[in-house]
Amino acid sequence: MNAPDRFELFLLNEVEGEKKIVERPFARMANTSDFIIMKEDHTIGNLLAEHFKLHPHVMFAAYQMAHPNVPEITVRVQTDGTATPREIFVEVCKQLIAQLAQISQQFTREYQLRRMANAEEQDNARRGAGGPGGPGGPGGPGGAAGPGGPSGTGGAGRAGGAGRAAGPSGGAGGVDGRP
Repeated sequence: MNAPDRFELFLLNEVEGEKKIVERPFARMANTSDFIIMKEDHTIGNLLAEHFKLHPHVMFAAYQMAHPNVPEITVRVQTDGTATPREIFVEVCKQLIAQLAQISQQFTREYQLRRMANAEEQDNARRGAGGPGGPGGPGGPGGAAGPGGPSGTGGAGRAGGAGRAAGPSGGAGGVDGRP
């Protein structure tokens, strides 16, 4: 097949001295550089370009991916001259790393809180201290009888009275459990 091996799309070739990021000053515009980022795709290109646009000293930022089978992107950055494109590139990357670290911490904290809450709910369910409709609760097995009949089939503790006993004609029972 003509397709390259999959690992060639994301691993740098250290034997050939392939670098992750190469800066090339763009001679046709002042204070402009192209950053060629190897083994990356639209995800990183769009992320960087959009964050460059938010920087107060950036006049222009865009990215290009030449071809889907060529795993490299080119990010062009033009500044107002108060800082070099390389300085802006480093600053924006540091900001992105800090933001991603904060998101990771928040996600981890929420995940751990959910695990603790779920473990507590499971522990309560095993002990038989479930809430309404749960084990030992009203309307559940061993709970109080609802208006529709014996325990577990009545409507007490259930939304909308679902689970009422059927009347003699096979239809649902009335409001007080009678046909």
